[in-house]
Amino acid sequence: MKKDIHPKGYRFVVFKDMSNGDIFLSKSSAQSRETIKYEDGNEYPLIKLEISNTSHPFFTGKNMLVDTAGRIDKFKKRYEKKAK
Repeated sequence: MKKDIHPKGYRFVVFKDMSNGDIFLSKSSAQSRETIKYEDGNEYPLIKLEISNTSHPFFTGKNMLVDTAGRIDKFKKRYEKKAK
């Protein structure tokens, strides 16, 4: 392996799936300004995810509709006007 290509400073970080609210603790070098108090009582940096293995249809076996930032509503409004 090449030397000195991997990031330094891995630490524990809480990842939160914004589509269903699941949270999990893992190590990461990702930066975040937000923090959250985890189940163990400690405070960790928070990384927000749009989708994770707990909400992705490949892992769940279910076809879930994830609407982030109202994209579906925007689409419906745009084509509703053209249909009239």
